[in-house]
Amino acid sequence: MKYLIEENDERKRLDKFICEMCDNISRQTVQNAVKEGLIKVNGEIKKSSYLLKDNDNIEFSEDIFEIKPLLPESIPLDIKYEDENMLVVNKPSGMLTHPAGKEKTGTLVNALLAYCPETLSDIGGEFRKGIVHRLDRNTSGLLMVAKNNKTHEFLQAQIKTKTAIRKYYAIVKGVIDADIGIVNKPIGRCLKNPQRMDIVEGGRESITKFKVLERFKEYTFVELELKTGRTHQIRVHMLSLGHPVMNDTLYGAGMSKIHTQEQVLMAYSLNFTKPFSNEIINVEIEYDEKFKRVLKYLRSKN
Repeated sequence: MKYLIEENDERKRLDKFICEMCDNISRQTVQNAVKEGLIKVNGEIKKSSYLLKDNDNIEFSEDIFEIKPLLPESIPLDIKYEDENMLVVNKPSGMLTHPAGKEKTGTLVNALLAYCPETLSDIGGEFRKGIVHRLDRNTSGLLMVAKNNKTHEFLQAQIKTKTAIRKYYAIVKGVIDADIGIVNKPIGRCLKNPQRMDIVEGGRESITKFKVLERFKEYTFVELELKTGRTHQIRVHMLSLGHPVMNDTLYGAGMSKIHTQEQVLMAYSLNFTKPFSNEIINVEIEYDEKFKRVLKYLRSKN
């Protein structure tokens, strides 16, 4: 079994992370396995208290914990682009990108395992097969999925070098005066609440461009372009401007009169180079049902 640590798991203790990934295993059992050298990070033996870093590789044998394999599920996929090396999938709001904690069913990965079980990259580990980048549970929209490891690396390189262009729609609280802007503020894990990220001195470089599309009495409809891809980046950056994403209760927006499944945020556009060619692929989707409903409501009140 292997796991490639993402930003969302940074600064978690090694033993705690393993407990979250593996059901019904006590902390003491994990700690004993770590002491015996049965769990390694980047090929080395670490302490149970080791704090995980982005891109750390955790490896151990499935036998030591009798881990049940992730099951494929016949969940319909909204595929917007496909070739021999990759997919672009429109993930609905409410679906986890990959298993987390004790949630091992109903995720995008479960659906992908049923759709193309023999052809998914495994760089990110067994529970993140095919996943090149992720979206939060309640953020809908476009995700790139790799069918093999070479494609995974090809697509991931585009994200890191900022040649892949990812655009989002969001509705945020308050009226933004500027028509366009750039937020360049470092992001790290919130020390007071490990479920949140925050603007942190010494955090990782994080850059978001925004453009106002429409203004309402108490909200603003914006397009956002990620120049980096930090966990919760848009949500943290918009909060830092005093304009949290509508209905994002984790980041203090509260629930508005028009209730939705948390944040009104969707990844609507992907522009990237097709693997192993010079062809540029551009994929865009229409507003999801959440957006349609909220925009209709706000326009009726304007």
